[in-house]
Amino acid sequence: MSAADEVLDVVDEHDRVIGQAPRGEVYARGLIHRCTFIHVRDSEGRIFVHRRTPTKLVFPSRYDMFVGGVVGAGESYDDAALREAEEELGVSGLPRPRPLFRFLYDSEGVAGRWWSAVYEVRCELPVDPQAEEVAWHAFVTEEELAARLGEWEWVPDGLAAYERLLAFRATGHPDI
Repeated sequence: MSAADEVLDVVDEHDRVIGQAPRGEVYARGLIHRCTFIHVRDSEGRIFVHRRTPTKLVFPSRYDMFVGGVVGAGESYDDAALREAEEELGVSGLPRPRPLFRFLYDSEGVAGRWWSAVYEVRCELPVDPQAEEVAWHAFVTEEELAARLGEWEWVPDGLAAYERLLAFRATGHPDI
């Protein structure tokens, strides 16, 4: 099955399931769906950063400071976060990611809007990222990440989640 054929829950502005549709249709019609964003640190506290492959349906070849993806139909955010993190990092036995907050992201026409559940996890396992998902990767320090924010082309939803994560850490609330 192609990524465009994956069935997703369609939700309303309050994150209540109102139907289901294939991902390609969800994106084409701009329907609200669910995604997970997992902020991964290694044993030294460095952040996993990667560049997406050019074949991704949304934001190809851009950098991201999160792993994650869409929540499948009938799947919980928590289960999707663990599944997506293990898949993208190429690991098994990762601790369950810790939920932090959710927000409704508006892609301004690229693929609609999606509820974004932000998590964090420490990965002390050697990573072997999925070649279909990740073109390049590294663990970087907070300072290295901050230096690259103005230099690299980042996925806009990941950048929005990161800004909210920084606000959450500073104030205990993700609103910026």
